[in-house]
Formats: sequence, structure tokens, C-alpha cells
Amino acid sequence: MFKKEKIKDLHYSINGVLSAAEIQTAADEILAEYGKKAKMPGFRTGHIPLSTLRQKFGQTAYAEAVDKLLNADMQKFAQEKELRLAGAPKADIPKVEVGADVEFSLDFDVLPKLPEFDLEKFNIVKKVASVPDSEIDLAINNLRKSRAQALKQDDKYKAENGDVAVIDFKGFLGDEAFEGGEAKKHHLTLGSNSFIPGFEEKIVGHKAGDEFDIKVKFPKEYHSEKLAGKDAKFEIKVHEVRKYDMPEMTDELAKEVGQESVEKLRSHIKEILENQYSEASKSAMREEVLELLSDKVKLDLPEVLVQQEFDMARREQEAKGIKFDDKKERKDAERRVKLGLILAEWGQANKVEVTQDDLQKAIWAEAARYPNPQQVFEFYGKNQNALTMLRGMIFERKSLDAMIEKVKIKEKTVAADELFKQPNV
Repeated sequence: MFKKEKIKDLHYSINGVLSAAEIQTAADEILAEYGKKAKMPGFRTGHIPLSTLRQKFGQTAYAEAVDKLLNADMQKFAQEKELRLAGAPKADIPKVEVGADVEFSLDFDVLPKLPEFDLEKFNIVKKVASVPDSEIDLAINNLRKSRAQALKQDDKYKAENGDVAVIDFKGFLGDEAFEGGEAKKHHLTLGSNSFIPGFEEKIVGHKAGDEFDIKVKFPKEYHSEKLAGKDAKFEIKVHEVRKYDMPEMTDELAKEVGQESVEKLRSHIKEILENQYSEASKSAMREEVLELLSDKVKLDLPEVLVQQEFDMARREQEAKGIKFDDKKERKDAERRVKLGLILAEWGQANKVEVTQDDLQKAIWAEAARYPNPQQVFEFYGKNQNALTMLRGMIFERKSLDAMIEKVKIKEKTVAADELFKQPNV
């Protein structure tokens, strides 16, 4: 079948010929399968002569036979050469005619063999940070705020940041009121930055019963073209000012959130924060190992995989309206492909497995981020491709974590803000 073979790095070009005889034999097998279900006038199903089937379906069966033979021989070739294809071969078949030999060429990339590397020679830093009491206090205060009530103040009280002002407002461009710029008894939390810049700040210091005008400027990037960058005036009337009254943190309040006491609550919060610190530290170690793998492991890359990754990045960025930097994205695509191949090969060689429990935990973790978790469960239940991608992500993470167990680690005590600092890109 294969007459000529040309190899360049990880790319193969193969030329060959399928004889008419072998194609016809394979086509007759396909026609026999057709005949089991085909219905034709004058014949019972399953009793149609082969000659009649050839007349009716011969061209289609011949073409299917070519595909079948090419796939079978390609699989045999890959097994004999101990090759693993990086993607489906690209076939070039100039002409397929019943009763004639078929010339063809196949082009394909193969996956590289992972070179040996010694993880024990990799040195990484494990950042360790203690949870400060201030973090626990902040979490406690956020809990108190979530249960705070905005209480109406007397008419002499002047609004401060964090208070709720109940206001009427009406907006004008020049002397003309604009659409959507008016509301009655709107509850505005001052300092929330929910209104355009300068608006909330000009409410601060006013009290119930005040009526006044404020002048502001709409941002240039405002969603309404009619208002973007324009100077505006708002007529304001303050009906009342409400101040949040935060409850004291007591054992009773702690029981409302499932803890026996304030002390137990603080311990619970500290444990949660310690887990977050630990995961942040591990995430940084994963990134460090990836950087070392990218730098120290030399690996030829199948161009077909790099191009797929590159094209996908282009589509995603263009859909978001982001300017595409070909040179940078090509380099990033090569890095992602390289690391993906290393983790896949190393993980398989070291018997890393993704269990059903791993999948379930990952799906539950994602579902917890959505208001309707059931939609996430249904999505993965119906979408096999998404489940396969999730499995791949888990496999790579578990491979990385297994690598971390083999590298040399030096602990470094850092402040909490350094632990969560994003690396410079």
C-alpha cells in the first residue's frame, strides 16, 4: 500500500496506491451489509443480488471502501512504527473511479516521545503565611454587616459614606430632562459607586428634607452615546437617611451561622482561611513547576496541535474584541501545547488517574458558583465533550501535584499579601 515515505521532524508524508481488486473486495463487503437492510422493487430484503447492489450503490460503496482501507492501513502503519498520531491524517485522493486503482497521499503529525528529566533537580519555593487576626476580624465584620439593618435617622443627621439615602432625582442636559434620568424614593448606598462618578459624593453631608442641585459629568465610556462625556445637572430631594446598625458579635449570632460560640466561629473562619492560604501556596508551586518544565525540558512540537491552539486563541480574542498579537500568541500556544504533552506523558507513565470521585468533586465545586447548580449537573450529564475536557484538566492538576511531591522544596515565610500577589505577565 505505502510506496514512499518522507519524514521531517514530527511530520510524515506518505504516498501509495490501493489496487482496484482490494478496493472491490472491501466494497463488496460493504454492499453485503447494505443488502441486509436495503429495499428494492422486485426483491425481498436481504435477497438482493450483489450485481444489482453494485449497480445501485457501487460508487458510494467504492468510496467508503477506500476510506476503510486507508484507515485500517494507517492504523497498522502507526502500530508497526510505534507512532501516536497528533491528529487525523490529511488525505489527498485525486480521483476515485469504480474498477480503477486509487493513488493517495497522507500527511500527518505524530506525538513526540517525552525525554527523561529528573524532577529531584528542580528547586521550588513554598510560600507559607500565617492567618493574621485582622483577616479573621474582617470576616467577622463582614458577617455582622450581612445582618445589619439600615435604621432611619432623625432629620438633623447628615449622611455619611456607607449610609443609605432615600432620594428623588431628576437629570437634565442643559434645560432638558433626559430619558432614564429620573427616580422616586430611590435607595442609594453612599460609597457604593453604583452611580456615575461624583454623584454619591455630593449627597454626603445632606440630611432629610434637603433639596438641592448637583452637577456631574458622564464618563466618556458611558453606555449611552447621548450621555457619554456630557455635563449634567440633577435635582435632588432627600426623603430620609438610614444608617446601618451592625449587631454585636455574640454567641447567639454565632449560633445563627452554625457555630456554638464566637470562639468556635473564629476557629472555623481561621480554618477556612488557612485552607485558602494553603491552596494559594500550592497554586504558586504549580506555576513554578510549569515554568521549570517549560524552560528545562526540550521537546519538539507537532505543528498541527500548535496551530489548533493558536487558532482557538485567535477566535476567543476576536470574539471579545481583543487585539491579537500573532507573535506573542504563537509563543503562548507553543508553551501550552508543550506543557500539555509533558503532563499527559508524565502522568500516564506515573499512573496518575482521575477517579469518579475526582470528577464529582470538581462538578460540585463548579456548581456551587452558580445560582442554579442543577443546570451544571445537567450540562455535564448531557455533554460528553465537556466532561472529557474537565477530566483532562483534573488529570493535569493531579500530574502537577504528583510532580511537586518529587521536587526539592524550600519553605519561605511571607506576608499574606505576597502569598496572593499575582505574578507579573
